[in-house]
Amino acid sequence: MKDINEVFVFITMILAIVLVVFIIARYTYLIKKALIEKGVYQDQKNNKLKYLDLGCIVFGLGMGLLISSIFTTFGLSEDATDLLVWGTILVFGATGLIVAHFIRKRLEK
Repeated sequence: MKDINEVFVFITMILAIVLVVFIIARYTYLIKKALIEKGVYQDQKNNKLKYLDLGCIVFGLGMGLLISSIFTTFGLSEDATDLLVWGTILVFGATGLIVAHFIRKRLEK
């Protein structure tokens, strides 16, 4: 009985993911179609800053991992070390996102 439940949950999850992707794709299509009909839609082929956000976030997370590795060398308790490591990673990731925002703002002027 346990195996049947696991298979059912797995199939349900896969169907839910497919349904969500379909709904998002359909909604995006309808929005673009409506914008084209109104004459408002402009194709964004000249997107020079496409991967700026991703690059800055990944760089920030990498710096957070690098800095957080220093905390593991201290003689702190496991809970304190975990808190500092995850906090540092999240803070540097958010800092990367903020930096990407300001870079994008400066380059789009």
